[in-house]
Amino acid sequence: MPAVDTHEPGGLTYEEIGVLVRPLLHQGLAAGVDVTIYDPTLDPGGRAGRELTRALAHMFRGEAF
Repeated sequence: MPAVDTHEPGGLTYEEIGVLVRPLLHQGLAAGVDVTIYDPTLDPGGRAGRELTRALAHMFRGEAF
């Protein structure tokens, strides 16, 4: 994610996050997801924000990213 204050190499991909979170959401083991540190001023074209929104929508619908 380029639109964050501190970049950490080797983090999870959206696909990997989905594999972990989707089952929790759809089995009632999680009530929601907390998104932190997305900074739109570091995403002037909005690409990272659109990818994040798309990934979250897929997770909540139970779809693979």
